[in-house]
Amino acid sequence: MEVLPTNALVDDTAAAIRARIMSGDIPIGAQLRQAELAKALGVSRTPVREALRQLQTGGLIEVVPHRGAVVRVPAPWDVRETYEVRAELEGLACERAVSRITRDGLDDLRKANEALRPGAIRPDGSSTVANDSFHTLIHGIAGNERLARVIKEINEAFPRNVSALVLQDNPRHREDNFTEHERIIAALAADDAELARREMQAHVISAGEQLARWYERRSATVFRG
Repeated sequence: MEVLPTNALVDDTAAAIRARIMSGDIPIGAQLRQAELAKALGVSRTPVREALRQLQTGGLIEVVPHRGAVVRVPAPWDVRETYEVRAELEGLACERAVSRITRDGLDDLRKANEALRPGAIRPDGSSTVANDSFHTLIHGIAGNERLARVIKEINEAFPRNVSALVLQDNPRHREDNFTEHERIIAALAADDAELARREMQAHVISAGEQLARWYERRSATVFRG
């Protein structure tokens, strides 16, 4: 009789697989073989199978005929639609942060953005950490845990290493990203909630467009069966 895994074990297994996908260790389009994952994670195939179902429900992986589970290659239209929703949510978080941010909070945002200054970005994933830190700082200051959780779930639909590649591959986008962050900080410092919301919305839409174009250029070269 097959022993069913606990929910905690399935969640931990899903988190471990998700982390490898997000970091790029398991690239977009790659097959997810249960036996290999089970061996790598030190668990049986059963929690791996349940974890893959969980990740499929979340949209990070998909099941392709004759190949099984693979890391989903997002369609450009899906990226644009998702970032349209994210822009509204991040705009709300930024608006809420205006009345709650402190001088120390502004300093933390400036420090995070300094790591994204053109010329400072390194090909080691630190740009993704700094960029994510900038946004999560605002989510925390906004003071709405549900809002922060929904934004996080949206972000986890796309591997984070791809966002780093987008910044590394495009000098103009690196400059725009840094400058847009500066404008967001300025709006927060000026206590202008409406402007802060608009600047964040425009920033997220721009980031989504760059990501969608990256997938457009590369989706044709990713083998999907």
